[in-house]
Amino acid sequence: MKIGKFILLLAAVSPLLLTLASCGGGSGRSKPGGGTRNTQSLSGWKPNDKNGWFFSNKKKTEKGWTGMVFVEGGTFTMGLVKDDVMHDWNNTPTRMQVRSFFIGETEVTNYEYREYVTWLKYVYSPTDQNYKDIYFGALPDTLVWQNKLSRNDIYSEDYFRAPQFNNYPVVGVSWLQAQRYCDWLTDRANERELMNQGIIPKDYYSNPENNVGSNSFNVEKYKYNDPSLEGIVNQEKVAKRSGITNKNERIISVNKSAQGNLVQKFRLPTEAEWEYAALAEADNRQYNLVEGKDVMINRLRGKKGRNRGQFLENFKSGGRGDYSGIGGFGNDGNAITSDVRAYPSNSFGLYGMYGNVAEWTQDVYRPLIDTDYNDFNYFRGNVYQQFINDESGEAGRFKKVDDGSIQYDTLADGRLVYKNLPGKFETEVVEDARNFRDGDLQSSLEAGAGISNEGGSYNFYNSPIRNWVVDEKGRVVLQKDTKSRTSQISNDLRVIKGGSWNDTAYWLDPGQRRYMSENESAVWVGFRVAQDHKGKESSSTRTQRGSKNKIPK
Repeated sequence: MKIGKFILLLAAVSPLLLTLASCGGGSGRSKPGGGTRNTQSLSGWKPNDKNGWFFSNKKKTEKGWTGMVFVEGGTFTMGLVKDDVMHDWNNTPTRMQVRSFFIGETEVTNYEYREYVTWLKYVYSPTDQNYKDIYFGALPDTLVWQNKLSRNDIYSEDYFRAPQFNNYPVVGVSWLQAQRYCDWLTDRANERELMNQGIIPKDYYSNPENNVGSNSFNVEKYKYNDPSLEGIVNQEKVAKRSGITNKNERIISVNKSAQGNLVQKFRLPTEAEWEYAALAEADNRQYNLVEGKDVMINRLRGKKGRNRGQFLENFKSGGRGDYSGIGGFGNDGNAITSDVRAYPSNSFGLYGMYGNVAEWTQDVYRPLIDTDYNDFNYFRGNVYQQFINDESGEAGRFKKVDDGSIQYDTLADGRLVYKNLPGKFETEVVEDARNFRDGDLQSSLEAGAGISNEGGSYNFYNSPIRNWVVDEKGRVVLQKDTKSRTSQISNDLRVIKGGSWNDTAYWLDPGQRRYMSENESAVWVGFRVAQDHKGKESSSTRTQRGSKNKIPK
């Protein structure tokens, strides 16, 4: 009997011993599902060995930037699950995986966007003929508030500028302008972070020559050791932050582009990311089972306290002519947009995902989402680019945009918006994948049968061609396309998600999608920013139901 018990005990313990034996020991190898505290090299060299080639091994824990919220990725049902009363059938439900990312806690506000255009006015003065279109092309179109049968002068004149509207979402911004804001924010956030680390001086702006025109700081110059930053960047601080202890200047130069010092690039969220973040299914599940997808039932009205029965989102709740409810006892209390934090956040800690303003996403619009080809981090709109080498022939140098080579896109109101600021590196397109598998010639079975489309004349959707011309008064106007067209779908259309103050509850469903040309703007459309997340994507512990996600360590 005792022997039997001993055998039974040994049988229970043996798997544990085998597990410890396989994971432990002094091999220095990574553990399954994890890793040793210090990375080991197969070459046998240690990082920053004084007799070696001196590379950095310092790991920096990623933290969320100011105003950014970590969203732990996962699987979800993307698309509509209710009746498609519009009969669009452009977002049928499908299972999708989204990787972890950061997204703005709120939409970008008037105050934040004014900060951007003020910087442009300071660095690229509109009084300089080389820069006259940079500042004016970035301004929101305040005329979107105009209505021929409505008195909206106060909004046209004051909504963007008045401090009373500081924390309201910026509107009248096109997709192209939102893209430029993200680029600018990437540079300014990195500029601030490098100042905090002592890598560039905090009084950098006190010398006007440092930040005027093409001399302005951008993260590309820092990453690629541009000569214009010599004497500005503190080399010893770069080395210290990169984990380098040797004082060799060559070592510092090699490691100067270390990503550990930089803030992750800002961008617009993809359609899949935006919908996943809006659903926030963490508070609508039991363990790994989602309890339905009708977020409107659970989040549209208050259930207790002073908010009981009140709408908790800003939308057109009462039908025609009812934007806020009765004075003194309003449904949502806001006739137009509202403060970006006026209503409770969802379980991810995100405000205004269901109302206030609809939002631009990164994606090019197509009626159908091609999930048969990809069910991971779906995105349509990839345009792969590379830097253009400097013709001077100096190795490792790239060509910069100068005052005479600024390129512009044209907005719907005829203004010009810059594609890239002077001082940035010029790029060229390597591959444009916006049409991939959407029915155009290059995506068809005939693409490899000797049929060419060099002139770009083939267009599956037969959309109108936009051609901008300068009229006799010097104004940039859109030339009318007189040919018969059968569709509006083109590579210039971008996906818009979410409802707004001007929409009924139908559009508040995160599965809904609309589109607008990337050079147009509207009074009901704003945007928020997003960032990629590096490293471990899932939390070390299970996210509690109804709690906000935390960045994994």
